[in-house]
Amino acid sequence: MFKTMKELFTSGNKDLRHRIYFTLMCLTIFILGISIRVPGTEDLTKNLGFLELINTIGGGALKNFSIFALGVMPYITASIITQLLQMDIFPYFTELSKQGHTGRQKINQITRYMGIAFAFVEGYAFAFAFLGKTSNPMQYMYIATVLTAGTSFLLWMGDQMSQKGIGNGLSLIIMAGIIATLPQMFITAFTSLVTFEGTAQVITLGVIKFLLFVIVYFAIVIGMIFVQESERRIPIQYANKSTSAYGASQSFMPIKINSAGVIPVIFASSLLSIPGIIAQVVKNDTFTLIVQKYLTYTTPVGFALYVIFIFFFAYFYTFIQLKPEEFSKNLQDNGGYIPGIRPGEETKQYVSKILTRLTVLGATFLVIIAGLPIIFAKLTSLPTTVSIGGTGLLIVVGVALETYKQLEGSILTRSYKRGYSRR
Repeated sequence: MFKTMKELFTSGNKDLRHRIYFTLMCLTIFILGISIRVPGTEDLTKNLGFLELINTIGGGALKNFSIFALGVMPYITASIITQLLQMDIFPYFTELSKQGHTGRQKINQITRYMGIAFAFVEGYAFAFAFLGKTSNPMQYMYIATVLTAGTSFLLWMGDQMSQKGIGNGLSLIIMAGIIATLPQMFITAFTSLVTFEGTAQVITLGVIKFLLFVIVYFAIVIGMIFVQESERRIPIQYANKSTSAYGASQSFMPIKINSAGVIPVIFASSLLSIPGIIAQVVKNDTFTLIVQKYLTYTTPVGFALYVIFIFFFAYFYTFIQLKPEEFSKNLQDNGGYIPGIRPGEETKQYVSKILTRLTVLGATFLVIIAGLPIIFAKLTSLPTTVSIGGTGLLIVVGVALETYKQLEGSILTRSYKRGYSRR
């Protein structure tokens, strides 16, 4: 890591440094936008419930009811729908998914338009739900338009970061929002655990508790990195190559234990938050009571649904990304095979079996991480803003690792080109 940072500040990586500066400038604009409240509104004082995930991902923007209150969650919701439609549900999307790069561009364009439409609907619903009834419906339209504009700006800025900066722009925006809440969380934990009004023993005990909290927090981060980087390597052999040849190296197909990343948790959270949004809008006491008793993750039924959704989306997203049938066909077309496994249907079944087993481990890991804040809240008396583990931390770790790998790859590529040009 230190070698990568040293290489970054050499004279040959000036363009890469400019990309990093551009990315940091965009993230600074996002952080500043979090504190800009929609004109005519106030901070939300009521409990957000399951919408707390949107607030966390947005860096507290929803609680502030800022211009970025919706963040990029409408786009994520649109992504869920478009990916579901590609599973032979809607022939048009199925055909687009088979058209390679051109099809993906078209799907991304549709997803963005759909995300903007969802942003307007959600903005109107949040204005009606959280700001109370008003005699002027145009006020709701105004607030919804401002929130939609905020989400549209974030989508545009995310694209600019991906093209002119470093890393995936939308992922970095989500990560920045979560990191923005961390300092306040540690301050709250310190003030809750350490009191200076008691005896020296009480103060010392409070400091020890806070240090233990910090140690456990970073131990969980290390565990996340370990699991995120863990992979199963499937050996690949090609008919025109020999592993016994001098200097030859074995080819592998690496499959991560958690191939789906944090996507299943975000999808599950978004799906389970829909009843809560509807309850805020319709203002029906019976429906609200049902949602509070059965459809929030702090209740047994709600948590069970949460776990089921995580497992479902983990399998769904993993097999969407790593298609065993397509992999088997491409491997056979290129003259490759898995040693001891026949090409074709047997290879497909073998890869599917490995993916199924790894997905069980990956989904279980996601459930544990997502359940840690719930268990932590039940076992301690700390404020709800203080938590250990959780979706937000998993997003930060995943995005940070991917961004670092991209940065390291760019530095190695530039170093190789400079060395080659000197010859």
